[in-house]
Amino acid sequence: MKIALGSDHAGFHYKEKVKKFLEESCLEVIDCGTFAADPPVDYPDYIRPAALLVAQGKADRAIVFGGSGNGEAMVANKVKGIRCAYCFNEESARLGRLHNDANAISMGERLISEEMALKIVKIFLETPFEGGRHIQRIKKMMDYENV
Repeated sequence: MKIALGSDHAGFHYKEKVKKFLEESCLEVIDCGTFAADPPVDYPDYIRPAALLVAQGKADRAIVFGGSGNGEAMVANKVKGIRCAYCFNEESARLGRLHNDANAISMGERLISEEMALKIVKIFLETPFEGGRHIQRIKKMMDYENV
């Protein structure tokens, strides 16, 4: 599995921790930056490229980080084909995959612990999409991109 990462300066440290975790798990990582914790940087400059890699089929999933994770999720979700779940605990990650077939997640370094961030990543990577009744709902959601 190939994972695209992106962060602003406020999410840089968690991006680096997750990058190490993914590499130690023998997953391929594409790091879209930022490459330092020095502020300020504009998060869209790093989040959009990570989301585009997934939308273009060059990565399987994206994980993006910021101070809160809110703006990062918003930017990722502007990319056609992306379903980025804002994750703040284990259940939000599990349901993002199980019910919404999330292909990206966003987390806020200022809002959750490093331990929680790593748990969220693990769940995001291991939880399958449930399918069934959720397929129709996702199709409707994706159809909105064509309006």
